[in-house]
Amino acid sequence: MPSRVGVVMFPGTNCEHDVVQAVNSLGGNAELVWHGDSSVSGYDALILPGGFAHGDYLRPGAIARFSPVMEAVGRFAADGGPVVGICNGFQVLTEAGLLPGALQKNRGLRFLCATVDIRVETDRSVLTSGIAPGTVLSIPINHFEGNYTCDAETLARLQSDERVILRYVDNPNGSIDDIAGVCSAQRNVVGLMPHPERASDALTGSVDGAVLLRSLLASALTSANA
Repeated sequence: MPSRVGVVMFPGTNCEHDVVQAVNSLGGNAELVWHGDSSVSGYDALILPGGFAHGDYLRPGAIARFSPVMEAVGRFAADGGPVVGICNGFQVLTEAGLLPGALQKNRGLRFLCATVDIRVETDRSVLTSGIAPGTVLSIPINHFEGNYTCDAETLARLQSDERVILRYVDNPNGSIDDIAGVCSAQRNVVGLMPHPERASDALTGSVDGAVLLRSLLASALTSANA
């Protein structure tokens, strides 16, 4: 059976169909989940896609964290279920306290839309399992507030626990320690700013994002069978 992946949408989400298409093209079974739903039962993995949840009013993700679905996402994550937040989804996960740190405005206050190189730092996460550390992937970014920040104690913990899973080869936005993606202490919740769904088909110019999504689907199967 293919992994059943719930793609959580908020008002203002705009990458949900890209994620569904990418997951389905890789053999998964992706379905949209509305932010007002109070259950995510039956899913093997969850993805919070990019966009502008609730218009990014106040700050990105600050309103979305109060949506009913986020309580269900939190329970799913606490039970060990794989959860991935992409771009705005990453921002939502930090606001909800499912990942440490925060995303602030890019260095130079510039919106960035480009393909960047990111380096896999560990294979110990649901998004990078099976990928050799040191692997460099070319994946698009598309954000204004993708500059990851955290306090010195949190950074030290992320580094010592091998929870920085992706780093920029050439930092585009000022993120501390070149961080492009981090994971939770249990390794099952991941946030990243680059968009793997936009690099999962030859027509996009790169299929490097498919490497990450395949890892997620494999992790979902493992989790479902555990």
